[in-house]
This record gives sequence, structure tokens and C-alpha cells, in this order.
Amino acid sequence: MNILQVIPELNAGGAERTTIEVAEAIIASGGRALVASRGGRLEADLKAVGGELVRLDMKTKNPVSIWMNAGRLAGTARREGIDIIHARSRAPAWSAKWAARRAGVHYVTTYHGTYNAKSSLKRRYNAVMAAGERVIANSKFIANHVRAEHGVGADRLRVIPRGVDLSLMDPTGVTDEAVAALRDSWGARDADRIILLPARLTRWKGQAFFLEVLAAFEGKDRCVLVCLGDAQGRTDYVDELTSTAEANGIRLALPGHARDMASAYAAADVVVCPSLDPEAFGRTAAEAQAMGRPVIASRHGGAMEVVAPDIAGWLAEPGQVEPWRDALGQALDLEPSAATAMAKASRARIAAQFSTQSLQAATLRVYRELIE
Repeated sequence: MNILQVIPELNAGGAERTTIEVAEAIIASGGRALVASRGGRLEADLKAVGGELVRLDMKTKNPVSIWMNAGRLAGTARREGIDIIHARSRAPAWSAKWAARRAGVHYVTTYHGTYNAKSSLKRRYNAVMAAGERVIANSKFIANHVRAEHGVGADRLRVIPRGVDLSLMDPTGVTDEAVAALRDSWGARDADRIILLPARLTRWKGQAFFLEVLAAFEGKDRCVLVCLGDAQGRTDYVDELTSTAEANGIRLALPGHARDMASAYAAADVVVCPSLDPEAFGRTAAEAQAMGRPVIASRHGGAMEVVAPDIAGWLAEPGQVEPWRDALGQALDLEPSAATAMAKASRARIAAQFSTQSLQAATLRVYRELIE
């Protein structure tokens, strides 16, 4: 099988990482994996698994450029003998849909978010993600949204949760030296507790809200909050986080993007995912559990499927300070034996339900449904 995936760019993110993982599976099955994208820091990862980059500005939202990209994609599909064009974002999905029609190949989409529509025009724009011959939802939460918003039935809709690479997210593969180096770079003392919030720096991910949680948290003086992720140009938000932390006596580290996420999780005492809007899946919550870390996540969206309270962590009401403060206290006060038991149960549950291998196998089955 020859598959052309289409995504705006190849930088950090769940959709981008899934693109690489699916490319790896296509190559392993004997096919060719092409990715049309502007490119980015994950280009080397794509090349390492045997994928091929088709460099196009798929991030553009200019209508003329979208139309011209459709012609470029159609030409690529014809030249390279593409069987399926698989779109993973709205603007490039329009190019992909038109290209698939022109080239006479199959069209698949993955619905990576809720894409809430505030107007009929926006709803029509979003509908391209539900127009595939197969529409992949990355959680049951997203599948319910696609049914309600677009009326996609069981004949086309497939639920394939995002996967965690258990060989990469393996606690035994992280060295004490790597953990110590990270803690030192975050300004942590030996007795400090690390609270890790891994997400790009944007308000809905909850960094500013979590500073509210910590502001009156007893014991905050022995904690370091590490907000690990790109600011993506949001300098005003970074300045706000810094000034709020200083005003409330909160020790805050903003180290930016991290390549070695396994070591970052291992260095944390608790991982928090306080998103104010529902996450489509909750990749960081799943990865943290695979690393055996206690997790607190917002009680909505895909996180409710990923985090099982009393087994793998806590769910707290989104945007409500007191429930989050209570959950944080419980997580940091875990007895060592309880923490060990939770770590074992967490990793076992992620391995059983949310592995990369499961995602890859399920996606290949979708491709074969159409090709065969």
C-alpha cells in the first residue's frame, strides 16, 4: 500500500507524532509512506522510519493556495501510485479531498479535535474532516462528537485511540543521571517535589489556572511547577505566567520544548493535565501513566477514557480550584507502597488499551478495508 498523509507541519504534537507512527507501520507492512507537510523538527524522525517528506505549505489557509495544493497533491498521487490520501487537519483536508477526487484515489480523515463550530460557515468548513470514506476518531469522546455534529454512521466511523510507544515510555530506560540533570536545570533542590504540566503554552491548556491552584496550596514552597512546552510566540502569556508565579511565591520553570519526554516524566512527582477545554484524547496523561507517574487530569473529554480514578490517578473538575488542590495534596502525599502499586497498574492499563502497536494495527486495517 502507498499512503500519502497530509498534515500542516511536523513539529511537536499528538497528530504529528501519530503521523510518524503510522508511517512506520506502513513501511513495516511493505508499503510506501509519504507525508505532505511544511516540515519541522520531526522531519528526521519521519526519515528514520523510512517515510518520505513531500514539502508543501499545507499550513496555509489562503483559499487560492489551498486550491493550488490540491493540484500538487493530485500530481503526487498519480506519479507515486498513491492508494489513499489521509488528511489530519482541516485546511489541508480540503486540498486532500479535492486531490483524491482528481486522482481517483481513496480519501481518509482523522478527526483530531472537536473543531467547535460557532456558525454555519464554520460547520461547513469543519465538515471536510467528516467527509472521508473512513473517518477515524481518536477517542470515544470524539466519535460521539462526530456523530452528533456530522451524522457520520458506523459504516464510515472508526475509533482508534492515540497510542503510547511503550519502548520509548519505559521507566527502566531512564537513567538517574538524566533525571538529576533535568531537576537541576529546573532549579529543583534535593527535597523539592516536581509538578510537571506538559503542554504547549496556551491558556486553554491550564497553566494560568494551575498557578491559581498553587497560590494557596500548603507546601508550595517545596514544589517546583514545570510547564514543559513551546510558547509558539505567545510572549504575553509567558510574561503573565512569570509575573503571576513571582507574585504568589511559586517556583516556576518554563524550559520550552523537550525531546526526552521519558526522562521528564520520570523526574516528576506528579503530572497534571488541567485543560480548561476538553482534550480529544489526552496523550500526555497516557504517556505519564506508562512511565508510572501519578496523574491528575480534568474531568472531561478524552481524559475520562485515559485516566481511571483510583487505579491510575485522579480526575478533577475543570477550572475549579479546590478539587484540584485536594487532588494535588493526595497525589503528593501518596505512601511509597501505594505509589508503586499505582505505577504498576497504570502502565499495565496503558499497555492493554493505548499502545502504539494497537494504533498502528488498527490504522492499517482501515487502509486495507478500502484497498482490498
